[in-house]
Amino acid sequence: MAEKKSLGKELTKGIIAENPVLRLVLGTCPTLATTTSVESAIGMGLAASVVLICSNMAISALRKVIPDKVRIPAYIVIIASFVTIVQMVVKAFLPSLDEQLGVYLPLIVVNCIILGRAEAFASKNPVLASAVDGLGMGIGFTAALFLMGSVREIFGAGTFLGNSVPFLSENPMLIFILPPGGFFVFGVLMAAVNRLAESKGKKKAELRGCEACPMAKSCALNKKEEVAQS
Repeated sequence: MAEKKSLGKELTKGIIAENPVLRLVLGTCPTLATTTSVESAIGMGLAASVVLICSNMAISALRKVIPDKVRIPAYIVIIASFVTIVQMVVKAFLPSLDEQLGVYLPLIVVNCIILGRAEAFASKNPVLASAVDGLGMGIGFTAALFLMGSVREIFGAGTFLGNSVPFLSENPMLIFILPPGGFFVFGVLMAAVNRLAESKGKKKAELRGCEACPMAKSCALNKKEEVAQS
């Protein structure tokens, strides 16, 4: 029973309490770049989620085999392998989506959400728990992109999934599909999710730079080693 409760907590934490975009403020670049439409937002969210779940499972299964000194390069190789598979599938069956996502699809390899979960969770937990963690974070990431994509497409283009929205289709507010509009919607959603999390007793998200990243310790150690060698 305790294990089921723990897995349930791992699944739901990524939706609001530890939403990777709106609470942990990770993956901001693809979030802002691919949310000009709902279709591209969902496509990016699902692609990243598949890679996140698969890489979490693989890294967890190999966590006792991968040497600590080369774990980051090993994680990147594993993640890159799954990204390549996802990209080939998207190119073969969803060429229009591949065109919309452009360079941001292969850049999933260095998405800090995926690398962060590999370092912070998958490398320390069993395969099933890591898969559930990846699924929860993937749902949270996709939900955040969907919300942003919906607001930006409806107000910026006057459409929703390509269908005209009454009253807005004739006079869309183009600012919403431009970068300033993306930052505005992102800020409003962050504020709303922070308020909701605070009402449930959670701390509000804080922009703390690199120290908030799960990879911060690894980066600091690597930097110290480089300085010592030089």
